[in-house]
Amino acid sequence: MLNKILISSFAGFALFSSAVCAQVNLTAETASPGGATHLSPAHMTEIAGTKGIANIQLADGQTLTNSIQNVAEGKTDIAATPYILPFLMSRGVGPYGSLGKEKGAELAGNLRAINPFTLGIFLLYAYDAKKIGGWDDLKGRKIYNGPPRGGALTNARSMIQIITGLKDGEGYEGLQVNWGQGTTLVTSGEPDAIVLPELFPGSRLTSVTAAGKMTGWSMPKAAYESEAMQKYMVAPGSAPVTMDLATLQETMGNDWTFKSEDGTFRAFATIGGNVVHKDMDEELVYNLVSAYIDTLDQLMAKAPYGNTVGFDEPMQGMCGKNPIKYHPGASRAWIDAGYKLDECALAN
Repeated sequence: MLNKILISSFAGFALFSSAVCAQVNLTAETASPGGATHLSPAHMTEIAGTKGIANIQLADGQTLTNSIQNVAEGKTDIAATPYILPFLMSRGVGPYGSLGKEKGAELAGNLRAINPFTLGIFLLYAYDAKKIGGWDDLKGRKIYNGPPRGGALTNARSMIQIITGLKDGEGYEGLQVNWGQGTTLVTSGEPDAIVLPELFPGSRLTSVTAAGKMTGWSMPKAAYESEAMQKYMVAPGSAPVTMDLATLQETMGNDWTFKSEDGTFRAFATIGGNVVHKDMDEELVYNLVSAYIDTLDQLMAKAPYGNTVGFDEPMQGMCGKNPIKYHPGASRAWIDAGYKLDECALAN
């Protein structure tokens, strides 16, 4: 009897050891901590390890422009990205101009999505002490609209121009500083208003209220529904956003007031997700994404903005001009978990 127990125990240990030995090692790259771009791959790294699926070495503080190229070239296994970057890569333009269209398209064709997230939601906000009346009160004002270069500045300028007709440097004075200096600029009181991508609640929106109460404005309904804005919001890496005004108010607390002409807060968001190489093993991807989906509640509970960044919206930002499609292992995991994916989001 004792021999049987010993043999059984040894066999169990051997199977366990075999499973541990079979666990693969993966590399991942993402941005600095502070948003969904970091939280999503960090959670996947944790869950993959605790469930014995993979050991993921996550490097943060990376330049995502380079990170997705590393994935496309097979140098890194997983990377976080705003979906505008694969689009630019596929055209061989912007930061991928040196690749050229043909090489850029080839590399972008190697990328597959596995899960989504929202990087930020663009809105207008200001200290109550500034007595700003909303979108129609920006002429001649100083507006902090992003870092000196990049997608946030382009989006903020476009949003203001579509809604108000005002151009940076003509109808208003745009103020630009790097992200690390943003909170200091806001709390200095120099900007009359701010138009930036934010999380609800994110660290910046929480910290700036130490200097006073603030108001945030929904995009006007007419502007939101206009042909120009609807076209802009479906560009690669962007998506329209609507939120219940009362829920948003409750989420942000008494230091904030949100205004809309009705009970809906309208905005647009920068959308992205984690991507892998198209040749990553399908069962490995399926197991990674399944474990991730199974623990979405845990993920959302890790940050105050967890319920507002689309972790559980796999069709967010997909299709249209976005060249990224879901890896077969990922799409199978989402569908098996009860989520709907449109055909346009599925890789062949």
